[in-house]
Amino acid sequence: MQKMQQGNLKEKYIPRLLKIYREEIIPRMVEKFSYKNKLAVPRLLKIVVNMGIGEATGNPSLVEKHAQELALITGQKPKVTRARKAISNFKLKKGMAIGCCVTLRRYRMYEFLDRLIVTAIPRIRDFRGFSSHSFDGRGNYSFGVSEQTIFPEINLDKVDRTQGLNITVCTSANTDEEAFWLLKFFGFPFKQ
Repeated sequence: MQKMQQGNLKEKYIPRLLKIYREEIIPRMVEKFSYKNKLAVPRLLKIVVNMGIGEATGNPSLVEKHAQELALITGQKPKVTRARKAISNFKLKKGMAIGCCVTLRRYRMYEFLDRLIVTAIPRIRDFRGFSSHSFDGRGNYSFGVSEQTIFPEINLDKVDRTQGLNITVCTSANTDEEAFWLLKFFGFPFKQ
């Protein structure tokens, strides 16, 4: 029985970026910041993908359609976000669906980040890199993507309207500099 369990552990799937983190990024971060322990090296905690749909107040079926697109992009069913209070200027009622979001952790987080860096970001038109000033002071990085069509999972023939995404990468870094170098070592394209 133990041999069978050991055999299964050897064949277990590990995402490509997680292997790179364990084998290459941890030693580079220890060398750069001289951590005393490998466990002190910052790591990715979660990635939050948010899609706010402002036009959903007039057309509620938009939320379902964009939620399906977000599920294709991330590989996880999104949570539909609802308005907390009514705002008459925006024709918004309490409890009305206004967007959707997904929180990715563990293997799905690494897979999404890999697809984002390798396939989606190179498809952005006139892309010159992300700003290094979008850190929040606690080691988290947020950026926006203006179109969901940069992801290859989206069928362009079925897209009625383009929709933007907000992506937040949460790390365990204490400073923005540590988080910057962590993402840089992952291959994140920052402006020079």
